[in-house]
Amino acid sequence: MRIGKDLVAAAATPVVLGILAEGESYGYAILQRISELSGGELEWSDGMLYPLLHRLERLGHVESEWGASPSGRPRKHYRLSSQGAATLAEQRRQWDVVGDVLAKVWPDGPGSGGSARLALGGA
Repeated sequence: MRIGKDLVAAAATPVVLGILAEGESYGYAILQRISELSGGELEWSDGMLYPLLHRLERLGHVESEWGASPSGRPRKHYRLSSQGAATLAEQRRQWDVVGDVLAKVWPDGPGSGGSARLALGGA
């Protein structure tokens, strides 16, 4: 299945903040986690992730620092800031509303078992 760009873009911030809420991570590991969480349905590129991480850092939602990797090469590690945690909580509330609306307009959607709850951003 191909997931539309608009939906991917709308979910990008809460997905990345949700992953960082699990703990500190770095770019490649975040990409792997997105693929894992989506069962391979979401395959993000570096070109999508890194501009988002840089924007989240500029906004104060994410903090970063350089550290060594097992191979010895420097690797930038990202973590959720307290402001990012508050933003994630607000995003979860917003996605809950969207999920509730979709559950009402798609009451018997495929694979929903009668419910179309969204699970984006941990909501």
